[in-house]
Amino acid sequence: MANRADLLQGTLDLLVLKALLLGPLHGWAITKRLAALSDDVLNVGQGSLYPALYRLEDQGWISSEWGISAEGRRTKTYTLTALGRKQLASERSAWRLFAAAVEQVLHAS
Repeated sequence: MANRADLLQGTLDLLVLKALLLGPLHGWAITKRLAALSDDVLNVGQGSLYPALYRLEDQGWISSEWGISAEGRRTKTYTLTALGRKQLASERSAWRLFAAAVEQVLHAS
């Protein structure tokens, strides 16, 4: 059986972009949002999340800004850019095509 972490890694950009579509978040909050939205099935580790955030920012799909949390800690908040919204639509379309193809294979008799 495929490792869930390996499957997650292949969809991480899509998931992060979607999480940020719902509103700006700092890294830990992105992890918590993905876990909550997936009923704790998707658990993204910091070792995967932060390289993805840096990569997405380098691509211009997200932007970041330093601020202070409600607890008084310095945090970096990430926001989806207009280019990121376009990328999300593209990745979402590709994911749906891929998922449909996998389902087609699984239902073959």
